[in-house]
Amino acid sequence: MSAPLRLALPLMLAALMVGCAAGPAPVPPPGDTVSGPVVGPRWNLLLVGTSERLEMPATPWFQVAADGNVTGSDGCNRFTGSVALDAQNRIEFSSLTSTRRACPNMAGARQVTEMLDEAYRYLIDHDRLVFFGPDQHVLGGFRRVD
Repeated sequence: MSAPLRLALPLMLAALMVGCAAGPAPVPPPGDTVSGPVVGPRWNLLLVGTSERLEMPATPWFQVAADGNVTGSDGCNRFTGSVALDAQNRIEFSSLTSTRRACPNMAGARQVTEMLDEAYRYLIDHDRLVFFGPDQHVLGGFRRVD
């Protein structure tokens, strides 16, 4: 089995496992903490969609703190914001702000931030995190950095 097919197969199976849900993830009140497998580790971009790898000056990544704050990089600019999680694996990034440096691949940087903006649900399989949109299509995947 070819490498792209080996990677795409788990993502397609994950898409089938994601159920329907009504409404966005609830935003936690100030002072609350968030918990779950997304919180703590650094997540490096693996793929956009099911197969596209981006050529960026630096690897895009993000990290979620227990207070719900998120920090990261789109491969060019650093960003901060907040994230809300719920028990049904829903996720909502909000208040994302970033630096505004120019870089050779601004389109790729936009793809990364759009993926976070559109993320509605997630699935974790071993060291891989997959984001899905509200229509259950795969937005992309990240790999946990230990």
